[in-house]
Amino acid sequence: MKAKKLMMVLFVLLSLFLSAGSVFAQEAETSETEVTAEEEGISMKMLGGLLGAAAAFGLGAIGAGLAIGQVGSAAMGAIAEKPNLAGQALIFVALAEGIVVFGFITALMILGKV
Repeated sequence: MKAKKLMMVLFVLLSLFLSAGSVFAQEAETSETEVTAEEEGISMKMLGGLLGAAAAFGLGAIGAGLAIGQVGSAAMGAIAEKPNLAGQALIFVALAEGIVVFGFITALMILGKV
C-alpha cells in the first residue's frame, strides 16, 4: 500500500514539474529578449520532451518492477503448492513485464516529436 501512495506522489510531483516547465517555455517564447536555440543550448520545449520521455520509460520500469515483484512472489507460492501451474504463472509474469514495453514505446513516440 505504501508503494502505491509513493507512486501517486511521484506522479503528482512529476506532472507539476512538467506543467511548470511548459509555463516557463511559453514565457520564454513571449519574452522581449529572445535567446536563440544555439545560444541557449537546449530549448525548454525540447527539455520538456526529453523529461517526458524519461518519465514514461522510467516510471513504466518502476511500475513493472513493482508488478513483477507482486506477481512473481504469488506465482512462486502457487508453483510450490501445485507444480503444474508453472505455465500459467509465467504468463502472468510476462503480462506484468509488458508494462515496460508500453513505457518504452511511449518514450519513443515522445522522442519522435522532439
